[in-house]
Amino acid sequence: MKNTNGFAFHLDKTLRKIKTIYENEFTRLELDINIEQWVILQNIYNLEDEASQAELSQLNYRNRATTSRVINKLCDKGLVVKERFENDLKQFKLVLTTAGQELVAKAMPSVKALRNVGHENISDEEFELFLAVLGKIGKNYERFDSKKK
Repeated sequence: MKNTNGFAFHLDKTLRKIKTIYENEFTRLELDINIEQWVILQNIYNLEDEASQAELSQLNYRNRATTSRVINKLCDKGLVVKERFENDLKQFKLVLTTAGQELVAKAMPSVKALRNVGHENISDEEFELFLAVLGKIGKNYERFDSKKK
């Protein structure tokens, strides 16, 4: 393959642009959150009664310490509370507060619109191919990382 120079730069540049756009939209909506916090909030919302820190760490490809810091910040903001699972008193269940539910409801229309922007002028087939290629690149680097251990 000839033109592989700088593909990580292009990924990073695109991700930074997406992050900036989302965070500008959150500011416009007067939501005191960043993209990392949004991802956690949305996952708690989607998981409903099954949201745990371990599950969120896996879904977000973040280590537990990073996930814990984001969750604690959301708790400090009054958007999330920690409760115990009925059948597992070792893990915390993460639950959106009323304020957290309201924030998700306020953000969701803009988030959906921004996701649609990312799909503009891209066919379903092209987008599926894009995701497949990203998955392969990720697996290539996972294999590289596992060889080093």
